[in-house]
Formats: sequence, C-alpha cells, structure tokens
Amino acid sequence: MKHRLAYPLAAALTLSLAACSQPAPPADNAPAVAGEPLATRAVMIGTEGPSLPACSSISRVKSGGTDVYWAPNEVRAVKAKLAGGANVSLCEAAENDAWFGVVFAAPGTDPDMCGVGKSVANAREYQGPCRWGWIKGGTVQLGG
Repeated sequence: MKHRLAYPLAAALTLSLAACSQPAPPADNAPAVAGEPLATRAVMIGTEGPSLPACSSISRVKSGGTDVYWAPNEVRAVKAKLAGGANVSLCEAAENDAWFGVVFAAPGTDPDMCGVGKSVANAREYQGPCRWGWIKGGTVQLGG
C-alpha cells in the first residue's frame, strides 16, 4: 500500500521541478534587448576616501549621447539614455576604465541635489536621490 502512494507523489514532484527550470541565459555577445537586465551592480561612491568628494569629477557626455546600463558589461537592457552634452558625475571605474559608474540628475532637476560633490565617511552604494548607472568608457569628455 505504501508503494502505490510513493509513485504518484514522485511523479508530481518531478513534474513540478521541471516546471521551475529556467531557460539558459543568452550568450555573452547577445544583442541588446528591452526588458530586465540579467545582472545589476550599484555604483559605489566615496571610493577615494573621506577627504575627497564622493564622486571624483563632473564630465560631459560626448555628442551623439550614450546609453546607461545596469552593470559593467551588461548591455542587454538599457537603463536610461543620456543626450550629448549632459553632465554626469564619475564615481567609479571598472574593467580598466572600459566602464564608468555615474550619477546623474533627471532632466529638469538640480544636479547639486545628487549629493556626490561632498565627501562620505565610507565607500558605499549610491542610493539616490538621483539616477545612477554604467556607461562605456570613451563616451564622456573627462572633466567636462
């Protein structure tokens, strides 16, 4: 009698586990698509120490603009788009300066409200109130 219950239970468990499996992620060089990113990485501020501003410099996006991504090397989903001439605060570099973690104000808002021009006691993830993300190196004019 015990064996008759075990088989239907095992079959039900196997089917429920199969339904939970996820498809494989796209290849590393997958084309950019809309939707949720596969990875996110917050921008760190205060990495230069407590005696310097939380983000090192204000730079200007080069003509043609740039896309803002959720993490370095994560180009499957665009988080925001910045127009040429937009100001960004460079806060962190990754992948040998191939990527910059930036903080930027929403259009029509005061960039001073971002709070990255003053020092912070310890390096930490940027949590707002402004927008943040990752841009490809070479898309900004350093020191704007």
